[in-house]
Amino acid sequence: MAENENKTTTEKTADKAPKKSDKPSFFQRAKAWLKTVRAECKKVTWANWESVKQNSIVVIVVTIVFAIFLGILDYAFSNAIVGLSRVL
Repeated sequence: MAENENKTTTEKTADKAPKKSDKPSFFQRAKAWLKTVRAECKKVTWANWESVKQNSIVVIVVTIVFAIFLGILDYAFSNAIVGLSRVL
């Protein structure tokens, strides 16, 4: 028991270090990761086609409305700056 306590920290970490052969290869780890991704994708509740169409329409309409709003603001501010430059 006393012999184990006298080991230096480097000896202790060397004992715990995984051997090169213990670690799975990159391809084995990638394959395992892809299997877990596939399993998780099967658990997802995917939206139906009608919901996707409705949400897409909402996104397109909101994008157009914001584009028009920002265009109006840009036009107003650019005319304001041109008007101020004429005054000064």
